[in-house]
Amino acid sequence: MLEHLELFFRSIFVDNMVFAVFLGMCSYLAVSKKVSTAVGLGAAVIFVLGVTVPLNWLLDKYLLQDGALVWLGPEYADYDLSFLSFILFIATIATMVQLVEIVVEKFSPSLYNSLGIFLPLIAVNCAILGGSLFMQTREIPNIGLALNYGISSGIGWFLAILAIAAIREKIRYSNVPAPLRGLGITFIITGLMGIGFQSFGGMLTGDNEPPEDEQNTTVETQEEKEIKKEIDDKEKAVSYNDAINK
Repeated sequence: MLEHLELFFRSIFVDNMVFAVFLGMCSYLAVSKKVSTAVGLGAAVIFVLGVTVPLNWLLDKYLLQDGALVWLGPEYADYDLSFLSFILFIATIATMVQLVEIVVEKFSPSLYNSLGIFLPLIAVNCAILGGSLFMQTREIPNIGLALNYGISSGIGWFLAILAIAAIREKIRYSNVPAPLRGLGITFIITGLMGIGFQSFGGMLTGDNEPPEDEQNTTVETQEEKEIKKEIDDKEKAVSYNDAINK
């Protein structure tokens, strides 16, 4: 349970897709002018990441890794299909994005029109593909953690675009210096938000006290040093007395 909680908070705050690795910046900047459109796109990203990351974990575990095809028989144990990772990951993502596009167009035509080309472009959004690739490189051990990582990464991206959209709606009526209007002030705010999100890394460091075994070992070593020092002092005193008597 603790492992799931740590992965959840780390993916949202510390390893945020936007503020830590700057993935998905094109959609982040283009669709963050209004909160309503940011919420719609953010929800779509959460859904796509939450579905594609565990699906791609299954593909990687039972199809793409070196020796993953052993379940078909021992003669397939030497096959390595990892070179197909990009193709299959993108195919899974494109399928899910197409499903999301159909659902949004059916039930919310206004949101579909406001998102425009950026909804189908989720299929090639580097944040979506990055979620699956990070899952692969970090060697997430089971599908439960993969699902957790996909959803929490989506939530992190959702919070990022929602926050910048709310700020951009406010600064639209503010007296921003002319050279910084538009993307200039947006980049500055994004950098400051990134610094703020990185400060959450302290939540996951834990205490710096060594375990009890290490503490006991340290105490014993110190006691041994004191005993050796006493023995050396006694030997020096005896040698000194012998020298005087002679």
